[in-house]
Amino acid sequence: MDKKPNLKQTNKWLVMMNIPFQMGVIIFCFTYLGIWLDEKYTGTSIFTIILSLLAVFIALYNVIRQVKNLNKED
Repeated sequence: MDKKPNLKQTNKWLVMMNIPFQMGVIIFCFTYLGIWLDEKYTGTSIFTIILSLLAVFIALYNVIRQVKNLNKED
């Protein structure tokens, strides 16, 4: 019976350790896309600003959703 709570606790730690990597990938990809769009279509950095801010909001939403799911499982 001790194995189940320990396994659950380990899974929570793995999910929590994965969150910063997910945030980094989301923000990097959207920012890179913004830089590419700016170089291709405009001389300004408007796409980079818009897409990087959008990426931050998406990443934060993803974190909040994952934490809520972890709390639901308890």
